[in-house]
Amino acid sequence: MVAIDIEHLSKKFGDFTALSDVSIDVQPKEFVTLLGPSGCGKTTLLKLISGFLEPTDGVIKIGGLDVTHVPPEKRDTALCFQSYALFPHLTVKENLEFGPRQKKISSSERKARIDDVSEKLDLTAQLDKLPNQLSGGQQQRVSLGRALTMRPSVILFDEPLSNLDAKLRDQVRIEIRRIQKEYGLTAIYVTHDQAEALSMSDRIVVLNDGRVEQVDSPERLYYAPKTRFVADFIGDANIFPGEVVGAISNGLWQVETGIGSFSVTALEAPKTKSVSLCWRPESAIIDTSGIKAKVVHRAFQGHFTDLIVETNETPYRVQTKRTDAQEGDIIQFSVSPDEVILLDKDT
Repeated sequence: MVAIDIEHLSKKFGDFTALSDVSIDVQPKEFVTLLGPSGCGKTTLLKLISGFLEPTDGVIKIGGLDVTHVPPEKRDTALCFQSYALFPHLTVKENLEFGPRQKKISSSERKARIDDVSEKLDLTAQLDKLPNQLSGGQQQRVSLGRALTMRPSVILFDEPLSNLDAKLRDQVRIEIRRIQKEYGLTAIYVTHDQAEALSMSDRIVVLNDGRVEQVDSPERLYYAPKTRFVADFIGDANIFPGEVVGAISNGLWQVETGIGSFSVTALEAPKTKSVSLCWRPESAIIDTSGIKAKVVHRAFQGHFTDLIVETNETPYRVQTKRTDAQEGDIIQFSVSPDEVILLDKDT
């Protein structure tokens, strides 16, 4: 049985369509991220799953039960907010206890849950403090802990790290994933941050203009995007219009672009001669027999050097471990056929 089953879900606000015909299934204990730019529909989808919005069309099932019109408090879910949403006049312990108390859970069980959660989240020493006496990271852990004391089967995260600084975000990111695995929770996580999505997720749902572009593992989204939007949105990508010249051998095709000729591995023949060709900057290999490019900008990044280069007045990006290339130099590079992606031109 799937943990969450979303079937043909749509949501309209007047004449505006926020979500259109979205279908997703989430497996038990899976960590799935809803990723996309502002206005893509990811927060609307989370609110539909949690019950804070009702869909215009479609069905939502949690644990096999149709909860499409069930109120939030009666769903087997818990929500971690971006703003933490802690009660400022209650101590950490009282915040953690609030949900179970509302559910009339026994005092002994409440204590057991608080002891367990506070230990796992390193909050034991903070139980008697008020939220304004805590750091941002501690407040986020209390928000997570309050959700965990409800013992939900599904936990929902609405951009929980957006108020934290970069270093703290990395720490809490690891902590959230650890806790999710320890408790065996199914998690839906909303973010616009690609690094969060790629590092935390079992699968990622990429949304654009209220529609699903692709649902896949982080690795597949990065190395095998199905649309130009996904290729461009996930990480850095060089994307060029190209023309398929023909087959070099079985599964290997030659594509001409404005910067040169590329060999591309593709098991299926391209649908049209006009295609979009995509490759990642780090896929470039310095090669004295490869494509020539002029370095127009150089940025040393420690373990690699980021180069903006031009060929035939077309700018693109190359990342290399070579550190001696300077602005104005001519470099030559190639890209392995296995690392070049063919996309339909219209996607």
